[in-house]
Amino acid sequence: MAYTYILINFFTVIICFLASFDRRVQFNRFFGTFLLSGTVVALPFIGWDIWFTKMGVWKFDTRYTLGIIIAGLPLEEWLFFYCIPFACVFTYYCMDKFFDLSWANSFNNIIVFTTVIFLSVMGLLYCHKMYTLITALVTVLTLCYLHFIAKKQWIGQASLIYLILMPGFFAVNGILTGSVIPSPVVIYNPADFLGVRMITIPVEDMVYGYSQFLLNIYFFTMFKK
Repeated sequence: MAYTYILINFFTVIICFLASFDRRVQFNRFFGTFLLSGTVVALPFIGWDIWFTKMGVWKFDTRYTLGIIIAGLPLEEWLFFYCIPFACVFTYYCMDKFFDLSWANSFNNIIVFTTVIFLSVMGLLYCHKMYTLITALVTVLTLCYLHFIAKKQWIGQASLIYLILMPGFFAVNGILTGSVIPSPVVIYNPADFLGVRMITIPVEDMVYGYSQFLLNIYFFTMFKK
């Protein structure tokens, strides 16, 4: 039971890590680049995680962890912010390398405007729900920056790949939220999120993951150059 969370991280990253050395992929050349970009993104998200844990927005069932706590978070939670983004960035890199998905970028404006408007309304309507409000705000700011300031043309492509990653998202977050184990690893305070769940996963987790995914792609592609 104590190895549950660490094994989730391990199985999330191991196939991508081994495939990185394939001569057709050679993603291992960018391990340092990912470590740098991943850290840039991980630091504010870990800070968010520490704050929310302290505020009681969520908590962790340490029976599913090794019991090593750093700044209020299990060691496995720290590793989560590297293992999951590694698998996501690796997938994006491979999809971009072997497939032409540039057609999806023609939907950039639709994706950005629809998402920003929807999340802005949700954030205003549920401003008393801390997880809902902060998730909506961070994602809106991320999309606005990437589209209007950084003027990145790959938002549509990245959004498509994020949808392709959904089976993995449901597998990992499903376990963490208790879909296939007796109780959840991460326990959410009902007062701080909408209460809308995809099976056992709060819908905010998908939005949270989307902003994290976009920022990892942004910094990885920037540092790779």
